[in-house]
Amino acid sequence: MILLDTHVWVWWVSEDEHLSRKHIEVVEANVDSGLGVSIISCWEVAKLVEYDRLKLAHPVKQWLNEALDYPGIQLLDLTPSIVVESTQLPGNFHRDPADQLIVATARIYDIPLLTLDSKILDYPHVQTADRTKE
Repeated sequence: MILLDTHVWVWWVSEDEHLSRKHIEVVEANVDSGLGVSIISCWEVAKLVEYDRLKLAHPVKQWLNEALDYPGIQLLDLTPSIVVESTQLPGNFHRDPADQLIVATARIYDIPLLTLDSKILDYPHVQTADRTKE
């Protein structure tokens, strides 16, 4: 299983051109083993729509239901371990709580995170699709 960062999930479902062929191939290669989506990504999508920073083809509730029904998608709930981990990430990580929770989810599940976010890609304490744990 891999964990999809919010933007990767949205771009994949929306067939957005921001997602490169390479990243599409990574997603498709992991459909059978599982594509994790953190519940916090659902909240992020809803907040982006609320703030008019994201336009979806359908109302947000319908979009979320359909996007969570995509092949391989597994919704990962927040757990006490993830919540605590998000507040105790090693090293220096930026203060965005959604990113902290997504990184903590990847760490607790011990799975790679597929992201294009440079702040996360520069953080050495999480596996990404482009790099193993350090």
